[in-house]
Amino acid sequence: MSIDETTAERDRRIRPGRRTRRDRRGPGVRRTFRVRRTFRDRLRRDWPLLLMVAPAALLLLVFHYLPTLGNVIAFQDYNPFLGDDPLDAFLQSEWIGFGNFETLFTDPAFWDAVRNTLTITAFQLVFFFPLPILLAVLLNNVLSARVRGLVQSVVYLPHFFSWVLVVTFFVQMLGGAGLLTQEMRQAGLEPWQVMTNPDTFIVLVTAEAIWKDAGWGAIVFLAALSAIDQNLYEAAAADGAGRWRRFWHITLPGLRPVIILLLIMRLGDALSVGFEQFILQREAVGRQAAEVLDTFVYYQAIVPQQWGLGAAAGLFKAVVGLILILAANSAAHRLGEQGVYAKS
Repeated sequence: MSIDETTAERDRRIRPGRRTRRDRRGPGVRRTFRVRRTFRDRLRRDWPLLLMVAPAALLLLVFHYLPTLGNVIAFQDYNPFLGDDPLDAFLQSEWIGFGNFETLFTDPAFWDAVRNTLTITAFQLVFFFPLPILLAVLLNNVLSARVRGLVQSVVYLPHFFSWVLVVTFFVQMLGGAGLLTQEMRQAGLEPWQVMTNPDTFIVLVTAEAIWKDAGWGAIVFLAALSAIDQNLYEAAAADGAGRWRRFWHITLPGLRPVIILLLIMRLGDALSVGFEQFILQREAVGRQAAEVLDTFVYYQAIVPQQWGLGAAAGLFKAVVGLILILAANSAAHRLGEQGVYAKS
C-alpha cells in the first residue's frame, strides 16, 4: 500500500467476510473492522442445526402450508368429482366469490356456534388456564423427589387417553347409571343430571379438559420454574419475605413471559375448542348447548358435501385467530414482553 493511499480506498480493498486486523487512526485511536460472514460461511457453521430442523420444517410445509392453498375453494362452488384429477376440480369448479361467506354469515346456526365457542373459550381461560400454573408451583414446592415423581405420573397420564375414553369415564362416574347417581339413590336423594343438562354443559366440558390436560400443561411451567435463580429465593427469605411475597415478586415475574406466550397462542385458537369432545356429547345435551364451530362445519358442510362452505368457515376461523394473535401480541409489547415475536 502506498503512502498516498487514503483510508477509504484501503477499506474498499478489504474483502467482506474476511477477518481483518486492527489499524491505527491517529495516536491512541483504534478501529476494529466488523467481521461479515457470507451465506456460505453461515451455512458451513450452522449446517448441523439446519439438518436437525429440516424434518420438522418439511412436516410443517407439507401438512400446514401447502394445504393452505386449498382455501381457494372457499370462493368456489367446489365439486371434487369434476375432471380426472384434483387439479381439474379446482380449475373447473365455478367461481362464486363471496357467495359461501354470505351463506355462512346469514345462517343463525353459524352465529349460535360462534357464540358457544367463544363462551366456552372465555370460561376455560378463567377456570382452566390458571390451573396448570398452580399445579406446577405446587409440584415445584414438593421436597420429596419420589412423591413429586408419583404425582407427576398420575396427573400426566390422562393426557394420553383419547376423548372417547375420557367421556366414557365421566359417564361411568356421573351419568344416569353412574357411580354418583347410584350412591345418591341409595341415600334417598334425587340424582343430579350432569351428563344431560344443557345448563351445566360448559362446566362439564371444562372439568373434562382439566382432568385430561392440566397435568400435561404444567410441564411448560415446571420448565420455566426450573430456570428461576434459586439464589433469589434465598436472598428474599433472608430479608424476611414469606412464601406469598416470594411467589408474588419472584415466581410470577419469572413465569410471566411463558404465561403471556401461552395466553397469546390460546387466543389464536379461540374458535377451536375441540371436535371429538363435543361431537361425542352433542346428542346428550342438544345442539343449542354443544354446537361449536367445528361440529357446525361437520354437520352443515362436510355431511351435506358443501365443501366451499366448510372452507369458508375454516378461513373465517383463521382470520379471526390471526387478528386475536396480533392484538394480544401488541398488548404484550406494551407490557414490556416479547410475545410470540419481537417488536420490529
